[in-house]
Amino acid sequence: MEIIGLIIAGLIIGLLGKFVAPGARDNTPLWLTLLCGIGGVLIGYYLSGALGVAATPGIDWMRWIISIIVAAVLVVAASTLTGRNSRAIR
Repeated sequence: MEIIGLIIAGLIIGLLGKFVAPGARDNTPLWLTLLCGIGGVLIGYYLSGALGVAATPGIDWMRWIISIIVAAVLVVAASTLTGRNSRAIR
């Protein structure tokens, strides 16, 4: 059940990343943004476990914060790598 929550959180982070730079400023495909969001949340969640963030009863705020940061970094990286600048370099 926990993995489903992580995937949903990844989709939300990916969509938020897409809405931050909509239109002509962001040429990253929606599927890639969503995939980066999901991957980032999953990587961040397991990274926080490897860093020794202990599981607590209730919501693991530190794990979620780390997961969201990693997902946001991946979404921005995908946008930077795949985005095209409309100005010609002279």
